Amino acid sequence: MNGFTYLTRFLSSHSSYSRLLLLSSVSTGGLLVYAESNVESRKQVVEENQSVSAKKRVVVLGTGWAGTSFLKDLDISSYDVRVVSPRNYFAFTPLLPSVTCGTVEAQSIVEPVRNIIKKTSGEIQFCEAQCLKIDPENNKVFCRSGINDNLVGHNDFSLQYDYLIIAVGAQVNTFNTPGVMEHCHFLKEVEDAQRIRRTVIDCFEKSVIPGQTDEERRTNLHFVIVGGGPTGVEFAAELHDFVHEDLVRIYPSVKDLVKITLIQSGDHILNTFDERISSFAEQKFQRDGIEVMTGCRVISVSDHFISMNVKSTGEHVEVPYGMVLWSTGVSTRPFVKDFMEQIGQGKRRVLATDEWLRVKGCNNVYGLGDCATVDQRKIMEDISAIFRAADKDNNGSLSVEEFQDVLEDIIIHYPQVDLYRKSKHLLEATDLLRDSKGNKREEVDIEGFKLALSHVDSQMKSLPATAQVAAQQGTYLAGCFNRWEQCKSNPEGPRHFKSSGRHEFLPFRMTRILFSTNWSCIQQKFC
Repeated sequence: MNGFTYLTRFLSSHSSYSRLLLLSSVSTGGLLVYAESNVESRKQVVEENQSVSAKKRVVVLGTGWAGTSFLKDLDISSYDVRVVSPRNYFAFTPLLPSVTCGTVEAQSIVEPVRNIIKKTSGEIQFCEAQCLKIDPENNKVFCRSGINDNLVGHNDFSLQYDYLIIAVGAQVNTFNTPGVMEHCHFLKEVEDAQRIRRTVIDCFEKSVIPGQTDEERRTNLHFVIVGGGPTGVEFAAELHDFVHEDLVRIYPSVKDLVKITLIQSGDHILNTFDERISSFAEQKFQRDGIEVMTGCRVISVSDHFISMNVKSTGEHVEVPYGMVLWSTGVSTRPFVKDFMEQIGQGKRRVLATDEWLRVKGCNNVYGLGDCATVDQRKIMEDISAIFRAADKDNNGSLSVEEFQDVLEDIIIHYPQVDLYRKSKHLLEATDLLRDSKGNKREEVDIEGFKLALSHVDSQMKSLPATAQVAAQQGTYLAGCFNRWEQCKSNPEGPRHFKSSGRHEFLPFRMTRILFSTNWSCIQQKFC
């Protein structure tokens, strides 16, 4: 026994003998000792743990177009990624209006998130929960699971992050209009589309019940859409086709009583798009018999009437309806609003990011999709710095050659310059330096330079809150994350006009794409 005690002390004092195998013979009482050095294996385990911990922690909030596009294109092997979303599926939202009318079934436009993330290059952890609060000072998000079916365990948890991707979309903006939440339908989720479809059928079923007057039937078959944005216009078009191609055959007795009305507070529908698109949509609706009421602001909604003011006349009008779809825009979710208060954006209506989608006021937080907007920098704010950077000989004037030298970087950083040039039908961007009579100038001073670009910022436009924008933002940011180390040593962006060097990445720019309604194409993109 004394020998065994001595042996134990010896092994404890010599770290190289970390494994010990003791075999004791019951019959003879003999003791066989085998020791194996484990220093190298322990070193390997430590190195593996260090490599795992060295990965930057990325937390993604949301599984919509922006979040899913980011996850699909991100090199997962370089990051420790966790996803938090209250819904465990991705929905092809451009087809939601089609679901309302049965053109497409709901199960055809959804895909489970776990099916998507398991096909990525690495492991992604998904939590079906909603974010309650963001703590930017401690790089932490607080979440809560919505599953409360008598299951054990806690619902609240927190996640630490090195980079946070906020892609939670937005909620319906009711503008605090009385009665909207109680009496209107919305079209943000798959469940909303299914609910609308049932209501449309109920309106027709109610209208064919005997004993009703034609006025009552007209009221039941009056479908009102409040909001002339993409969602409202698409739903109005889908509903028109559904009624005139399918429902009038099933309910022929009331086919002449159906009416579709679109109410818009602005002067035109689709006012965030090119005016040619807006004009075409209005003319198409006029031919199809869809009434478009512009310049009308809804002030309340009751169980049977919509009350609104007509801006041109000041008249107060009450419109009876059978069903109302409210699609007047979106607003910020409460926890995002709280986050904005913490970082000094409390007076804004939506989360502001720079041209690289980084939230202003936070170096490690990014905003994508409907929950954020790109706050494009005005060229007039940097006009003096641009002039100094371009004036290489420091003679106080800018020649055409010096302007051409910085022109590419200017257009990349301030895309409104090129938009302004095209709106003025200028062949070359250097034509901006022409004088008021259109004559070419060899050089301009700082005041002439300011005057030449003074109207450029008028071409700045906010990106629409559409799936196309969100998807491209997710793809763009994933590309930045994948090239991070490479671009630190070899920046690809425009030059810093207020300091030396170049920006690491090119700013985000929206490109035109056309989504296919073929689900197989969608699966190739996201699944």
